[in-house]
Amino acid sequence: QVQLVESGGGLVQPGGSLKLSCAASGSNFNRYAVGWYRQALGKQRELVATIISGVSGSSTNYGASVKGRFTISRDTTKNTVYLQMNSLKPDDTAVYYCNAVYTTLSVKYDYWGQGTQVTVSS
Repeated sequence: QVQLVESGGGLVQPGGSLKLSCAASGSNFNRYAVGWYRQALGKQRELVATIISGVSGSSTNYGASVKGRFTISRDTTKNTVYLQMNSLKPDDTAVYYCNAVYTTLSVKYDYWGQGTQVTVSS
């Protein structure tokens, strides 16, 4: 069982920055692929970024709308995944969710956090 708690959201002006955190409790969190998703009012949830860690390092992936502005990272000692968001735009306004997935041959473990609101406005 893994519990995810997001934090770091808030109100920021266009062009500003925020850093979101996804803190996990539970065992073997570092085995999980972790993603940040967002959902704006009236829109579908969309992928923001993912990170997958292995013995040779981590691989990351970004949605087209955030590539070059957002950075996902992981601190395995703190069981935490971060999303550094720079050059924020009003279109980045959404609830941001953390998702952790781990798949074995027979079972898929899939957990979501409660979300944190990010509002970009002047």
